[in-house]
Amino acid sequence: MIRWISPVISLCILGIFSTTALATDLDEIKARGVLRHIGIPYANFVSGAGDGMDVELARKFAQYLGVKYEFVQSDWGTVVQDLIGKKIKVAAGTVEILEDAPVKGDMIANGFTVLPWRQQVVDFARPTFPNQIWLIARADSPVKPIKPTRNMKKDIALTKALMDGKTVLTMEKTCLDPALYNLADTGAKIVCRTGNLNEMAPAVLNREGDLTILDVPDALVALDKWKGRLKIIGPVSDKQQMAVAFSKNSPKLQEAYNAFIKKVQHDGTYMLLIKKYYPAAPRYFPEFFKGMK
Repeated sequence: MIRWISPVISLCILGIFSTTALATDLDEIKARGVLRHIGIPYANFVSGAGDGMDVELARKFAQYLGVKYEFVQSDWGTVVQDLIGKKIKVAAGTVEILEDAPVKGDMIANGFTVLPWRQQVVDFARPTFPNQIWLIARADSPVKPIKPTRNMKKDIALTKALMDGKTVLTMEKTCLDPALYNLADTGAKIVCRTGNLNEMAPAVLNREGDLTILDVPDALVALDKWKGRLKIIGPVSDKQQMAVAFSKNSPKLQEAYNAFIKKVQHDGTYMLLIKKYYPAAPRYFPEFFKGMK
């Protein structure tokens, strides 16, 4: 897995956050009276119809701050630049900072996975959802699910071995980027799709590929939506986490969100949203939800 960023790029990353002109922190948001939530329609986090778990959480956060809520729709290619005010280029797990871009919002919340390259350019708040990358196949596929060994590294190796010679659907610049999981070494024919992550499961059902990788929330939605037509083969990654992303120039806003999410994760508000949007999640990740009402 690639974690390297050159010293030159690192200096550029530091440089882009040296001026508050690029970002809006808590005081400016309260003065403006509006919290701008950047989101991408994805799984049950942002439905595209005005609801979703992250939409509801962001609305409640705006109420917590005493300001109005505004949704700013983005896409996977520009979502980070819409927050930090800089265009970026991501390739094989490395990030390069490019020219200025308009700042369109104050926080990214749409089931945003914490990835090493993203941590170089944004700050993440407390985790809001557990995640992992799974290999998914049609129910009628000859590829059979692995037998779990209780050793995650072994399970991942077993899963990857099943990709050899198969067409596997992925998507660059997202948590499904094949470079993040060294899929090029599996012997699979990697197909990088473009578009929306919500389209990955339908694509494999439409036989665009033998297999697809999906993250947990999207997989749970797909398994529920197309009951009996998909199956989980095994894990492709270790366990991950999703969290809301903030500009590195917004420490007070991030601190406020951390206080907010801690509150709702322990007063019952958060678990009501989990039951509404991802009722099966606690069964797969009981340790994440332990202690929450």
